[in-house]
Amino acid sequence: MRVAALFSGGKDSTFAAYAAIQRGWELTHLLSIIPEDRESMLFHVPNLHVTPLLAEAMQRPLITEEAKSGESGELDALRRIFRRISVDGVVVGAIASDYQHERVNRIAHESGLRVFAPLWRQDPKRLVRDYLAAGFEIVFSSVSAEGLDASWLGRRWDDRTIQDLLRLQSSRGVHPCGEGGEFETLVLDSPMFHQRLEVLRAEPLWTGQGGVWQVVDARLLPKERDLLTGASRAEPSADP
Repeated sequence: MRVAALFSGGKDSTFAAYAAIQRGWELTHLLSIIPEDRESMLFHVPNLHVTPLLAEAMQRPLITEEAKSGESGELDALRRIFRRISVDGVVVGAIASDYQHERVNRIAHESGLRVFAPLWRQDPKRLVRDYLAAGFEIVFSSVSAEGLDASWLGRRWDDRTIQDLLRLQSSRGVHPCGEGGEFETLVLDSPMFHQRLEVLRAEPLWTGQGGVWQVVDARLLPKERDLLTGASRAEPSADP
């Protein structure tokens, strides 16, 4: 099975790509849509400029398309990017968004592609733990929900973070995976990365009820060995 993956650098699209590889599928390309609308309901927005580095870390070619504002502009970008690949299907990281799921499936069907959504309708409480259990290193790249203040920007995922997210689900209705638009994430390392991402400088930008952790400078660091063949630990940076 030859597949391409819609990819934003966030936890869900990265984990979906990882699930495809774990199934033995050939992941030929990563596909990123760059929306003009910074409030896009269909596509991830924060830190998309980092995806070329992540694609390099994954040793996969990256194809990008810019999308004009509005639903028609974003769907046209999907059509264009789907025409640029020759695969059996497209892998997506959708979990619970019917809006996203229906539209991506419709455009893929028009293009003669199957859609594979390995995370679709899975229990979010289990998923957030699966990310960590698989060895993903994740940070929050944006937050926009009651209970998520500026201290969450750039915060790394760990067991304490998951406990806090689950408490916010109970007290504020925050979706543990951010499916209601409560937050976005950036993956710094995963089992399929041949190098890990180090953020050298990021600026937290807070406006109104939400904020973005904007990556200004980043680089790839070598890893001791390919995580697909065994446990690994990133080599320490030579910088202080």
